[in-house]
Amino acid sequence: MLWFLFWKIQMFDFEESNPNILSISALDAYIKELFESDEITRDVWVKGEISKTTRAKSGHLYLSLKDSDAQFDCVMWSDKSKYLLFEPRVGMNVEAQGSVNIYTKEGKVQLYINKMREAGEGALYAEFLRLKAKLDSEGLFDSAHKKAIPDFPKHIGIVTSISGAAIQDILNTLERRLPTAKITVAPSLVQGDEAPASLIRGLKALDRISDIDLILLARGGGSPQDLACFNDEDLAFAIFNTKKPVISGVGHEIDFSIADFVADLRAPTPTAAAELASPKTMRSMLNDLYNSSNLLSQLLSTNLNTLNHQLRYSQSALERFSPRHRLNTAMQHLDQTTSQLDRSINNRLNKLELNLERENASLSALNPKAVLKRGYAIVSEALSRKTISHIAQVEPHLPIKIQVSDGSFFAEVTDIKKEE
Repeated sequence: MLWFLFWKIQMFDFEESNPNILSISALDAYIKELFESDEITRDVWVKGEISKTTRAKSGHLYLSLKDSDAQFDCVMWSDKSKYLLFEPRVGMNVEAQGSVNIYTKEGKVQLYINKMREAGEGALYAEFLRLKAKLDSEGLFDSAHKKAIPDFPKHIGIVTSISGAAIQDILNTLERRLPTAKITVAPSLVQGDEAPASLIRGLKALDRISDIDLILLARGGGSPQDLACFNDEDLAFAIFNTKKPVISGVGHEIDFSIADFVADLRAPTPTAAAELASPKTMRSMLNDLYNSSNLLSQLLSTNLNTLNHQLRYSQSALERFSPRHRLNTAMQHLDQTTSQLDRSINNRLNKLELNLERENASLSALNPKAVLKRGYAIVSEALSRKTISHIAQVEPHLPIKIQVSDGSFFAEVTDIKKEE
């Protein structure tokens, strides 16, 4: 052990002039390491009375704990002190868990607190855990037994004290969110030895009212001792056996009670319990109604469009298969055939007319009158009217008729000359 301490001391700075003398910072560091390496001082529970307490603006808590023979300075940093379930006061007996160490700036030994509770809270918590395990094993917390919370309760019962702030918070919230709901309050004790029986009477009284839809069991925050009445076994069975759904809203968000586990729904605060009892405000209901109206309008519009499409399709099918449609189709076909026939006849007539013109032209070309117009003449015997086409048909003094294009005249042959 002496060798261990000597080795430890070798790890720290000595005065150069005298190697047997430690510097103040070296001594602080050495003591700090001793505390941090010791199993007891690293994690210790202490019990004492608060002799002074100060909370800094940073949230850090500085206090002193004492008993009849000694006093010890303590520190609880803000990230730990914000979870305290009570406000430390001078004269209060507490139990604290933390580690012992040295504040090197002042060379002061302190207890750095991680957790702190009022004296006696440990026994309450142990009883809470015992009862919780017992009731859980008996099925009181089973989700299969939880009753549904109505969306729009018309009549709400409240079990709480009428002198606390909780009832006003609940009533204000319900008035704002669900002003149409009827409210019935069963005044009850919410603290002390008589509170469990008072709460049970309030629950049973409200449960007997036939038109109540929902019951709120509530109280504001307090110390574990203040809230202990909600960890009562008889109260737990009363909540479990209630026919109406129960919402518990006991203490603050960090508080949990047996009543919370048995209730059909747990709210972190009384105000939150009222909000859960009225999940839809009048404004949200109007919004839902507006949205539902829009959705219904869209659905109706879609259905109407679908029906119109089906109607048009059915009308089209009827028209396609109706006798009128067939008659109209036949008439259209007849019109097309007639038109084609007319075009065919016209084309045929045009061709015939063209051919006729060609024939007329050919006949006109062969017409003797046409030849006569070109300067030719037709010669015939004046008496027999026989056409003379050869020189052998004439003789001197033969009377002849000469026809030209615009008339005829008579002559007598006086000379005959045959072409070689």
